[in-house]
Amino acid sequence: MAVGARSGHDEPEKRAGGAFGEDTTGGDVKGDEQARPPGDGTPGDGDDEAVRGPGRPPKKQRSFWKELPLLVGVALVLALLIKTFLVQAFSIPSESMMNTLQKGDRVLVDKLTPWFGSEPERGEVVVFHDPGGWLEGQEAPRPNVVQKFLSFIGLMPSAEEKDLIKRVIAVGGDTVSCKEGGKVVLNGVALDESAYLAPGAVPCQDSFGPIKVPEGRIWVMGDNRQNSLDSRFHQQLPGGGTVSNDEVVGRAVVIAWPVTRWATLPVPDVFDQPALNKAMAAVPAGAAGLAGALPLVLWRRKKQAARHTAE
Repeated sequence: MAVGARSGHDEPEKRAGGAFGEDTTGGDVKGDEQARPPGDGTPGDGDDEAVRGPGRPPKKQRSFWKELPLLVGVALVLALLIKTFLVQAFSIPSESMMNTLQKGDRVLVDKLTPWFGSEPERGEVVVFHDPGGWLEGQEAPRPNVVQKFLSFIGLMPSAEEKDLIKRVIAVGGDTVSCKEGGKVVLNGVALDESAYLAPGAVPCQDSFGPIKVPEGRIWVMGDNRQNSLDSRFHQQLPGGGTVSNDEVVGRAVVIAWPVTRWATLPVPDVFDQPALNKAMAAVPAGAAGLAGALPLVLWRRKKQAARHTAE
């Protein structure tokens, strides 16, 4: 049978560059390797040489040990940024917040929201710097150089000896008080603190208040009321026992260590009572009513004076 008989032609169709099946390279076709164009990605076809250029040695991959210092440096920078702007670990040094927090617990503190203007709220557990004189006479920890460095970059709990952790009971504008052996009264509402106070603890041993918390400050107390040197015991200091919002590092949001103690630190329901805010709004509402009535009183007096003059 003749070639091309199946297509109805007596001879192969002529194509540009030579006849069908004809070697146009000037040499014998010895297989697929010589039929492929150079640089088609097959091994040994000269692609590496085309990429790196003629005469250049192949590029060696950098060893892991040479890249390790760079990786460590990046990790340290990220840890420092996280510790500075996002979250920071703190170690609980005392029993003042039992049973919510045990001595030796590690908590993570949210430092991001204060950057956006967030202020402490009632019921939150917050870490704050010593306002001055709160830690006077207490033995300061003495971390070694390694502990200081790891604490600085955030890989270990803070070694700062001037930080405290308490619960916010009242914020600016609130009025707080307590009678000996009784409940804490906030804006005229007696608080049921049984959900977070240490077992057997009374809300306050000694009476205090009523105290009006200045704007921009907070009144803080420990959950272990019989073992907490909080706002009650620093009323003789500047601020009257209150803490400036500027001294607050952030809110403790979770117990991160030990794993058997892992838990979040939500705001207790007792601080969600609408009555707490209504009590604060009572004074502004009264002032607004007085301001609204004043023009009416003046108008009536003026009208009466004009009537007397006409008579």
